[in-house]
Amino acid sequence: MAIEGDVVLITVQDQPLSYARIEQILPDHKPDWYHVTFLLLQIPLQVVTWILRDVYIGGHEFTMGGKAMRIEKVVAPQLPNPAGDEKEKQPAPEKSTRAKVISLKDLKK
Repeated sequence: MAIEGDVVLITVQDQPLSYARIEQILPDHKPDWYHVTFLLLQIPLQVVTWILRDVYIGGHEFTMGGKAMRIEKVVAPQLPNPAGDEKEKQPAPEKSTRAKVISLKDLKK
């Protein structure tokens, strides 16, 4: 199930309509129903609130105005970590036997 902060794809009759971020999910007075506020990621930005059952937030199809709709959580692709790749390619630093330990306690004297 999608939660607050997730990006979702809203489809209408199996056609993508818009991406949206879930801003807020508040319980309705009816059990298993919620007021879901979306920030539609389109031009211009628009905020809408729909009253949905929990299963609809989880991706099950529902109808709105007689049209089949679905909310699907978007999973971002794993981005490569250039810093992590470089660390794997670089050889481990060699340990030096010339290191000297300096006591901070002795510096205060």
